[in-house]
Amino acid sequence: MDYILANKGDIIGKVSFNDFPGHLVTDLLTAVARGEETGEGDRTDYNKMRVGTLRKMLDEKGLDVDGSREAMVALLKDESA
Repeated sequence: MDYILANKGDIIGKVSFNDFPGHLVTDLLTAVARGEETGEGDRTDYNKMRVGTLRKMLDEKGLDVDGSREAMVALLKDESA
């Protein structure tokens, strides 16, 4: 997703998104939100974290690292509550 955002001008019109899975829209919006932050954001906002970061955090806590972004965020929120 970061690659798509960094190269959006080169991608538009050259890559078809007709078969783009709907669940990837969340990942794309997450990447956009991360790019718009000024550095003063909440460091525990799991919804804006990269999938790799979420998996690392889950692994460090001994939790299941498989699943959707939403499932991983829910596990981390439950663990911190």
